[in-house]
Amino acid sequence: MKVFFDTIGCRLNQAEIERYAAQFAARGHELVPDAENADMVVVNTCSVTAAAASDSRGKIRNAAKGGARVVVTGCWSTMEPEIAAAMDGVTRVIPNAEKDSLPAAVLGPAEEDFDREPLKRIVLPGIHARTRAFIKVQDGCDNHCTFCVTHLVRGKSRSVSKERILHDVQAAINAGGKEIVFTGVNLGAWGLDLDPAEELADLTEFLLRETDIPRIRLSSLESWNVSDRFLHLWENPRMCAHFHLPLQSGSNSVLKRMARRTTLAEFRRLVETARSINSDFAITTDVIAGFPGETDEEHAETMAFIESIPFAGGHVFPYSPRPGTAAARMKEQVPKALQKERAKQLRDLFEKKTEQFERSFVGSVQEILWESSQKTEDGRWETHGLSGNYLTVTTSFSAPVRNRIDRVLIKSRENGKLMGEVLPAS
Repeated sequence: MKVFFDTIGCRLNQAEIERYAAQFAARGHELVPDAENADMVVVNTCSVTAAAASDSRGKIRNAAKGGARVVVTGCWSTMEPEIAAAMDGVTRVIPNAEKDSLPAAVLGPAEEDFDREPLKRIVLPGIHARTRAFIKVQDGCDNHCTFCVTHLVRGKSRSVSKERILHDVQAAINAGGKEIVFTGVNLGAWGLDLDPAEELADLTEFLLRETDIPRIRLSSLESWNVSDRFLHLWENPRMCAHFHLPLQSGSNSVLKRMARRTTLAEFRRLVETARSINSDFAITTDVIAGFPGETDEEHAETMAFIESIPFAGGHVFPYSPRPGTAAARMKEQVPKALQKERAKQLRDLFEKKTEQFERSFVGSVQEILWESSQKTEDGRWETHGLSGNYLTVTTSFSAPVRNRIDRVLIKSRENGKLMGEVLPAS
């Protein structure tokens, strides 16, 4: 059977479809790069914003056009399973609570025990191909941020065992992987539900000790879960100097309405501590524009706070009311037009911050993991890769290159791109 795996949303969703793909392939099924040539399409949906939910439905409709059987899972279909099941082509809706067993649910029980011996990681064909391996280490969330629906559809925080994680990391190593990325709904909560309780620092130390993977990166991490002990792990050069710390607002009064477990002073101290350990540390973030009740003064506070922090970049989301959340019931919803205006101001500011950060590395030498290549009109291959601190660097090769780490001199920033020159191996 020809199978296409599609997803929208977070890196956790990407980690999940990569694991499904490895199990489908191990049972003899062919992975294809698009829905048009598939007998079955598995869509991992998202509901973090109204736009993400809409995009999820769009992917399901596109999958059904080619006549494939469509299996749907993920947050949006868990939130609205009846609507998902009624869509054309959908033959199965698997809720989040059962999604870890999706291959067995769809294909039937396997004779092989895929949890006993590490599978070789499969790089997905098509638009979801990734050099870096996304490793699911945690699911669910015990926070109750007033804007977020995720804890409703993902359930309580649950940690994946060290042994299971090591199994998945070894699968990436077996496939020649150079970088793993920890993923989770509330990544920093890893280990708190175990008996005895552990911390994400314990897991990180374990993998640094038990594997020789060259690079370890973390996906989104709540600032209140980052301890000084954890930060000092970045003295190890195998740890990628990049944190994605969702801020959501630069106003303490808005943070309080959001039920965020931090203050601006605490967030600033974390950034300063990280950059004192490694001055190249990249800090990226998320910000919501136009949260209910946000005044002009509170928006100005957010702009000023972002200006004062050395962010390497940020994602901006106009506030989107999600069913079942406290914020959706709040009075003084900000008009859409004003949300859009504030979002543009924030995006413009982040563009400026990104340019400042990237230009500070012109003339430096970075280790770049090459991710993708596109052939150009002159017959060469424009190739893009990532540094440990999440700089995207572009260079040209005579042939396609991926999943290789080179020392690269960053020579310039042109048209929003950092251009590099590969240095001879030392």
